[in-house]
Amino acid sequence: MGDLIMTTPALRALKETFNCNITVLTSKMGNWIAPFISEIDDVIVQDVPWIKTSESPNADMLLSLIEKIKQQNFDAAIIFTVYSQNPLPAAMLAYMAGIPKRLAYCRENPYELLTNWVVEKEPLDFIQHQVQRDLELVATVGAVTKNDRLSISVNEDAVITAYEKLKEINFSNNDDWIIFHPGVSEGKRRYPVHSWIELGKIITKQLKKKILITGSASEKPLAQTIQQGIGENAYVASGLFTIEEFIAIIRKAPLIISINTSTVHIAAATQTPVIVLYALTNPQHTPWKVPSKVFPFPVDEALRSKNAIINYVNKHFFDKSVHFPNAKNIFYAVVDMLQKERRHQQLNEPTSILLL
Repeated sequence: MGDLIMTTPALRALKETFNCNITVLTSKMGNWIAPFISEIDDVIVQDVPWIKTSESPNADMLLSLIEKIKQQNFDAAIIFTVYSQNPLPAAMLAYMAGIPKRLAYCRENPYELLTNWVVEKEPLDFIQHQVQRDLELVATVGAVTKNDRLSISVNEDAVITAYEKLKEINFSNNDDWIIFHPGVSEGKRRYPVHSWIELGKIITKQLKKKILITGSASEKPLAQTIQQGIGENAYVASGLFTIEEFIAIIRKAPLIISINTSTVHIAAATQTPVIVLYALTNPQHTPWKVPSKVFPFPVDEALRSKNAIINYVNKHFFDKSVHFPNAKNIFYAVVDMLQKERRHQQLNEPTSILLL
């Protein structure tokens, strides 16, 4: 979901430049967020063999997908990748579907698979943010935009229904509160449970704030463990919301503390301040143009990727002396960020003047 959110400025550039309809081919997981991205007109949902999936794709599925794409007579295909991914499987898909123009970054010579080949220079020469990478890809065919913010939107009714659900767990949104989002899709990004608990205890005691622990239904046991460790003023909301309600709650939250996951990019899209406990995996996926603080921590060696490009980044770009950030330092960042937000709000409050 986070990858799809980060493409929104590039999709906007395509819309504004070419006045085109955009169909996104995405995974089942990516499709959860697609309805809330206004730049997307249509979606084709398919878990293909070259992405992480619980499905068992086969050749017949791919042939069916190719035929489905072919029937829609697309004018062009743009393949968005991170620097450690190979675009050629998707390029072959577009080629076999008869799409006449095909654009992507590629490390090796794609020959006829791409009509518009942008030579892949990351990460050997430099690393840039994923949003900038995607914008520069579409800029090679003339697509530009003045608005490079992430984009996501929900119906206001989602706020109302989300608040109603909060009442079910005796949580009042009128109180001072922040969000903890501890769940991860990959074990290598996990931040220690005892550290979440220690941080929660400090925040609830020192700042007198409530903590709403969010996540999927499968992450509820994790949330309950953290809640029990923190004690009163911590509330479990894992599995409570629809995706739309979750976005709405993030938009209303004063602050989010999260692992580097899609929640961070939703926060950036809704301009919600965010503190990220950032496992050193993808340095190009930090929060984009939102008040934020990143606390990097190392990935256990046994859990590190076997991808040679990612291992190159681990060896040449990451500080080997990084340790797990302690709760006190994160707490100081919470205080600093809340104070900055308060000052920002005060500066932007309307001033009343009496003229005599």
